[in-house]
Amino acid sequence: MRWEDFRSSDNVEDRRGSGGGGFQMPGGRGGLGIGTIIVVGLIGWALGINPAVLIGGLEAINGGGSPQQSAPAPQRGRPTAPPTDQLGRFAAAVLAQTEDVWTELFRAEGKTYQDPKLVLFSGSTRSACGGAQSAMGPFYCPLDQKVYLDLTFFQEMKNRFKAGGDFAQAYVIAHEVGHHVENLIGILPKVQQAQARASSRAEANNLSVRVELMADCLAGVWAYHANARYRILEPGDVEQALNAASAIGDDALQKRSQGYAVPDSFTHGTSQQRVNWFTRGLKTGSMQQCNTFSGAI
Repeated sequence: MRWEDFRSSDNVEDRRGSGGGGFQMPGGRGGLGIGTIIVVGLIGWALGINPAVLIGGLEAINGGGSPQQSAPAPQRGRPTAPPTDQLGRFAAAVLAQTEDVWTELFRAEGKTYQDPKLVLFSGSTRSACGGAQSAMGPFYCPLDQKVYLDLTFFQEMKNRFKAGGDFAQAYVIAHEVGHHVENLIGILPKVQQAQARASSRAEANNLSVRVELMADCLAGVWAYHANARYRILEPGDVEQALNAASAIGDDALQKRSQGYAVPDSFTHGTSQQRVNWFTRGLKTGSMQQCNTFSGAI
């Protein structure tokens, strides 16, 4: 399959080479906030929502001095031209497929899908959720409904986690778009409110795990429908995605960084959980099968 043969999304904001707008944290705080601690603990390469928003962004919910409030405003300016490099076009093609699939699925439910933006950047940039840096990995910011991605992450996946391949990369983008779907259907605001009421960090982390596993399942739902529509899957593609999901499980990341895993600190789910939920979405193609907030995970 040649991804470049598919249409490219118009919702790509290419900030690469524009200077990025790096963000400093005065006094050890700022756009990253508590997310810095989490990211360092997970080698800085875990997928998901900006930790400053979902974990440690509770001050924003309560109206306090939050990372979001202290961060500079997102970059604005002239619209950027569509990416012309191979990886950029690939990302734009995957995003276009997510738009097609989720527009159709939302329409079937009598709802309207709102396309997210994909921001490609190099090194660092700004988001409505605070500073975005390459070391954070890809993340979705619900405050501006944008996915932030430094494409060098794909090289890190291949070299550091042995999780290469175009479908593994497509899974990464689909996972982040899964968070956008969660935001549109009201899951993220409810989780943030529940985290604000959580009695412990472990309880808040468990909610984060459920959000991440749901995004994995929704990525599988996308793959099911994209394959039915475009025949995107080739031999070995599913294995690529499963390998990527396994490589970035909290247990695998923590064992890699510190030699042991601490379950109460998990924010994304174990390798097996991530594989299981992606597989569930891929096999059923049903959003209703992705309810990670009901029962055990």
